[in-house]
Amino acid sequence: MEWIGRTARAARWRAATAMRAVRRAWAGPGRERDVVAQAGKAALAAWIAWAVAGWWLAAPLAFVAPWVAVALVESTVYRSVAHGLQQLAAIAAGTVVATAAAMVLGDAMVTMAVVLPLVLLLGQWRRLGSQGIFGATGALFVLTGGEVTLAGAAARLTEAVFGALVGVAVNALIRPPTYLRDTRAALAEAAREARDILDDVADGLTAAAWDGHEAGVRHERALRLGRLVDRARSAIGWSEESLRGNLRRPRKQGAVPPGTTYADALAVLDYVAVHTAGVTRTVREAAEGATSRPAGTVTTAYADFLRETARAVHLYGEYRLATDGQDETTARALHEAAERLRHTLDALRRQLPGAAPDDPDALVTYGTLLAQAHRLADHLGAKRV
Repeated sequence: MEWIGRTARAARWRAATAMRAVRRAWAGPGRERDVVAQAGKAALAAWIAWAVAGWWLAAPLAFVAPWVAVALVESTVYRSVAHGLQQLAAIAAGTVVATAAAMVLGDAMVTMAVVLPLVLLLGQWRRLGSQGIFGATGALFVLTGGEVTLAGAAARLTEAVFGALVGVAVNALIRPPTYLRDTRAALAEAAREARDILDDVADGLTAAAWDGHEAGVRHERALRLGRLVDRARSAIGWSEESLRGNLRRPRKQGAVPPGTTYADALAVLDYVAVHTAGVTRTVREAAEGATSRPAGTVTTAYADFLRETARAVHLYGEYRLATDGQDETTARALHEAAERLRHTLDALRRQLPGAAPDDPDALVTYGTLLAQAHRLADHLGAKRV
């Protein structure tokens, strides 16, 4: 009976997650509302394609038009156009090869055995990208749709072209997707997590005892920060692509384009993630006995440095990722935080060499921590405004 309880809990969790997504979509702009909008646009594109091709024109193979139209309401306008061209090329190749082979061989089963391997290999051509599979689909439509004729092949291609035009037009003209909000949200989430992890690691450094398990948990959390930064990097790529050929480009003077601002923020957060992972790895090794634990005076000073870093990262995120423009008050606070960070680093640099003159293992640990701190401070100082 235990599995029934687990299944029920999982079902409740999924239902609660779905309800939260619905509430977020209803409450305001966000990823959830974008997904709903794209689904509605895909349905609208299929309806328009069928209304014209199937109902009004009564085309013989009208089903091809809505099928292609749905597939081409993509996540970005650029992707709709690019995939549309690739998909049409794949469908045309599969249709032409299957029609020619069927008219020569005269038997659908024999033709299928000969044609499908060829069009599936053709679908691997890199210029067709992810749309290469539509070559095999086009061939199957020909070979399973009854009598094979040149008129039927021409009708399939015509309907495919019409469906592609409808799908691309709907995606480009009706609420074309942009992802600047997702990019800012991903970077802001990474900045918040970086601040929280640095504060947590600082608290762990000054704890009376270093527990190996807790140190391992902090290290895993630091590694997850790296994955958050990777997600932000991916979001920047989506944002840049979503603006190509998009009629809904940001026109407000205060809108932040996905350019230097986001790239600089990503560079800072990327190094924060690397630095934090390095620090937590060093602490974990010391907690597990692989290296010597630094003296209390050193860990206290290093914890102060991490707290100053956390504050600088927080202010950096507020300044760089502000939705209403960059605030001069925040800029001054960030500049002051960067200066305090450098002063803390200078004090740490002066203190570490004499902390353990007779302990080579401890000096190795100190040197690793100091090198990481120095590079991080330089990076935050170089990118602070």
